[in-house]
Amino acid sequence: MAYQFEKVIDRHRTAVIDIFNHYIAGSFAAYPEEPVGYEFFDCFLNMTRGYPAVAIKDDAEKIAGFAFLHAYRAGRVFSRAAEITYFILPDHTGKGIGAAILEQFKSAARKQGIDTLLANISSRNEGSLRFHRKHGFKECGRFRRIGRKFGEDFDVVWMQLEL
Repeated sequence: MAYQFEKVIDRHRTAVIDIFNHYIAGSFAAYPEEPVGYEFFDCFLNMTRGYPAVAIKDDAEKIAGFAFLHAYRAGRVFSRAAEITYFILPDHTGKGIGAAILEQFKSAARKQGIDTLLANISSRNEGSLRFHRKHGFKECGRFRRIGRKFGEDFDVVWMQLEL
């Protein structure tokens, strides 16, 4: 299957939020406990302003996921670091999409003067932890038992890739 990446714009609102809500409802990948409304898409747009943000389309023109970079913290002092986020529907994982996005975002980050990518991952999201390790990210911090979802505690793991 061939995939295309296109810049996230308002017409992706419904698909992006539906995918995010899929992960809210059934996993530890997204932290909220309750589904978010479509207006939450505006938060994504604001957070990613000035950074790459892509919708992933399959060959049937359906949105299979989305990904973006955003500031680690506001202000120039942290401008050399960005946080990466991706949500890809389960039927489309393991097909190289995440790796392709990571390569694209690494290139875009370097052009923006970013030399560190960070990933914030639930300790219960083993797939994401494996993916990031495989692609050179190293665990650089862990906040133990600070999250609780579905009645279960979890750690927040920070992973870092120096470009």
